[in-house]
Amino acid sequence: MREVFRQPPIPYEPEKHSLKAWAKYCLQERGYKIVYADKADFAIESKIEGKVYFKVTDHAESLDSKTGWIVRDRTTKVVTIIPPATKDAE
Repeated sequence: MREVFRQPPIPYEPEKHSLKAWAKYCLQERGYKIVYADKADFAIESKIEGKVYFKVTDHAESLDSKTGWIVRDRTTKVVTIIPPATKDAE
């Protein structure tokens, strides 16, 4: 997943699309199955892990560890993927 955002299929252009829409497009373009999620921006569904919930932001403060995060730094334009905390770690 990190590789998707190291070399995204299209650049992020805030005047054309939201950060959430861009992230979803990039993941779908690379074969990830994106599904609706009422408790996050979207979920990535896999046969092994089921649904993994993600939120997208460009503010890395106060992130809820129950959800995965896709964080884009406004200054460096680097995207960081933060997986949700596992139940064992809680």
